Amino acid sequence: MNITVKEVQTPSEMKQFIYLPEKLNADRPNWVPPFYADDARSFDPKRNPSHAYCQHVYALAYEGDKIVGRVAGIINTRFNTLSNATTARFGYMDATDSLQVTEALIAFVAKWATAKGMTKLIGPMGFTEEDPEGFIIEGFDEVVTLASNQNRPSMPVYMEKLGFSKEVDYVVYNVLVAEAKTELYHKMFLRKSRSTEIRLLEFSKKSELKKYILPIFRLMNETFIDLYGYSAFEEHEMQDLANRYLPVVNPQFIKAVVNAQGEVVGFIVAIPNMAPGIIKAKGRIFPLGFLHILSAMKKSTQLDLYMGAIKESYRSKGVDLLMGYALLESCTKAGILNWDSHHELENNIQVRGEMERGGGKIYKRFRIYQKQL
Repeated sequence: MNITVKEVQTPSEMKQFIYLPEKLNADRPNWVPPFYADDARSFDPKRNPSHAYCQHVYALAYEGDKIVGRVAGIINTRFNTLSNATTARFGYMDATDSLQVTEALIAFVAKWATAKGMTKLIGPMGFTEEDPEGFIIEGFDEVVTLASNQNRPSMPVYMEKLGFSKEVDYVVYNVLVAEAKTELYHKMFLRKSRSTEIRLLEFSKKSELKKYILPIFRLMNETFIDLYGYSAFEEHEMQDLANRYLPVVNPQFIKAVVNAQGEVVGFIVAIPNMAPGIIKAKGRIFPLGFLHILSAMKKSTQLDLYMGAIKESYRSKGVDLLMGYALLESCTKAGILNWDSHHELENNIQVRGEMERGGGKIYKRFRIYQKQL
């Protein structure tokens, strides 16, 4: 097998890069496409603000004239500066079940990164922490959530054969609503609801969210800064993230807590699982794909948690209790049976404790790999 890897240079090659996953995964009946329009936006320096501080390269792997893989090389200079690191990332990698193809793609990124003065390669990761990251290593047959990689089971095996080792793992919990919503939890919620120090905010319309969008993202910046791979967003990037996610959020599954001064001190954002709708839409929102997606979200019995944070000085003061029970109540009203916690860092003991107190069980695990160059 003769594999060549070439940098994407033309609009036609970029289109092939964007839509290649559906060709490579056509044999996988439960595979869920990405939102191709959102990927196209992410890859476009004119539309993705993170390109202002990220260097990148896109490449396709060929076996003869047939495209058999893709990869992106990324250097997040903002993160490297904050972390005093010389690290490059590989991401958006898809390939056939072939060690040779995988090796060729990684070798291309490694050569590019070395030429840029980088000394370590990690991945899969995107431009920022909000992009898909980590290869799934456990739970390949579970329901897929938005912004998660869906690599083949062979990929972790190939990474180890290529000399990569674990950088960090993320665990994903499955939480059953009926088990988590206990009578004791309810009593604690009612008691804390009488507090004059903090107040729960719930929403019924997207318009009600607008004044809280930037405060929520500012709190995310403040609380996420020490998490692996995170670099703070600027205000225009926060607005860009809001523009990306607002079309698919349901306000009833967003909870926030403010203090007596009206400052946001906690939030949680969740979205009903839309995987069946994305499959029917084939990853395309238009012309009619959005109808399949909206229908799937209305019928979904799984809620996917995407992000949440509590201001450090308000932890252990009942903020999590107010948001958590209110979210369980919303789930009961909407017919939601379980939560998917999304990625939780394995060393994030506080969040993991919250999930386990609600009876959550780990059912998926993702890994970011590393190798010195």
